[in-house]
Amino acid sequence: MPGEPAPQQATSAPSRRPALDADRAWDRLLSVRTPRDAEAAGLAPGADGEWRWTQAATPGATRLARRYLPLCLAGPHCVFAQLGQSVDGFIATRTGDANYITGEEDRRHLHRLRALADAVVVGAGTVVADDPRLTVRACAGRSPARVVVDRGGRVPPDRGVFTDGAAPTLWIRGAGRAAARPGGDGVATLEVPGDDEGFAPRRLLDTLAGRGLGRVLVEGGGVTVSRFLAAGVLDRLHVTVAPVILGEGVPGLRFPGPDRMGGALRAPVRRFTLGEDTLLEFDLRTGRERADLPQQQHTGAGQA
Repeated sequence: MPGEPAPQQATSAPSRRPALDADRAWDRLLSVRTPRDAEAAGLAPGADGEWRWTQAATPGATRLARRYLPLCLAGPHCVFAQLGQSVDGFIATRTGDANYITGEEDRRHLHRLRALADAVVVGAGTVVADDPRLTVRACAGRSPARVVVDRGGRVPPDRGVFTDGAAPTLWIRGAGRAAARPGGDGVATLEVPGDDEGFAPRRLLDTLAGRGLGRVLVEGGGVTVSRFLAAGVLDRLHVTVAPVILGEGVPGLRFPGPDRMGGALRAPVRRFTLGEDTLLEFDLRTGRERADLPQQQHTGAGQA
């Protein structure tokens, strides 16, 4: 009709690429082992050296890249450990109950560490007490090979790691121990000399590397993680501290310490919040490299 404005033609809004969410970001991180892999996954280093997603990303996707990319890029041979503990340094109560000191976010973190490993190592005490599955269930990813270090041959062959068939399992036992045979498929038994040399952490890692298992997560318990830490073979250490106080219980990290604070182990550390818990990630590889350099001392500091 005269005087009426001409109808406007509908225009489609420009299409926007959806922001990268946490699930898709994790799927991409699983494939990253080199800087070239990181670029192919959609990451790029910034001026500060930190890698970030090149597309719009949700806060969850950003947190995953910041938390796990250094571990992804650590190379084909990397040894990292994880412990969850109370504020006063215990990983279980005095009766051995550890379910659960840390919260759900830390358990998801542990499963992500498993997904980034070729093998997960636990000591005999952990398998006897907890009968853990050691598989990846709380996130996407392939379950690592399970390695049970059983110097005394005391782990019963009916434990789940030997019977559930959920992942390959290597049972490393002291030579000459009772030859109980695990009943499940995918279980290999390796007997080594039962002395300190046969079960030395570096010797065990060489054995795993010879089987193509170069990225190793040392998951527990406290004795096993402490042995690997004291041997100087850990590249990274993850300690999650829960806001609980036990007073007494099963200790976490324990090894012969220095007489003076100047000899304490110090390494670059990153901090993350996991729900109510606090994750401390120690970069021990960088700490060792720095320790090899001449140390400058503050004026007036006491000599070591």
